Amino acid sequence: MPSEKINASGAPRPVGSYPHARRVGQLLFLSGIGPRDPETDAVPGLRQSPAGNYLEFDFEAQCHSVFRNVRRVLEASGAKWENLVDVTVFLTNMQRDFQAYNRIYAEYFKDNQPCRTTVGIDALPTPICIELKCIATLD
Repeated sequence: MPSEKINASGAPRPVGSYPHARRVGQLLFLSGIGPRDPETDAVPGLRQSPAGNYLEFDFEAQCHSVFRNVRRVLEASGAKWENLVDVTVFLTNMQRDFQAYNRIYAEYFKDNQPCRTTVGIDALPTPICIELKCIATLD
């Protein structure tokens, strides 16, 4: 079955050679989506010293931003938030961030509850602490 790659102009640029999403039949597979701001490429709530050390960090700001970015890719692909059927969450600090993530996730998924897997990992390719990998259906 052929697939169509999708790049969403309103989402942050991928950090590698991959599309934001691929459509295969009535399924939409999103690449890992992080919280970077699509216009400035900055990580919300993150302030670093000139040496690259963290001065300020706001996990909740990153959560809200990653959900906005997922929504942008879905909409650019012809899908809606309610079309999400599977969400894989990558957290760089499960112990510190899971409770806040779980609370914020519940706010966004009151009406639609896709399957979800949450994985703790050591690092992500940019200075972010959360990334989502999603699958959605298309109407």
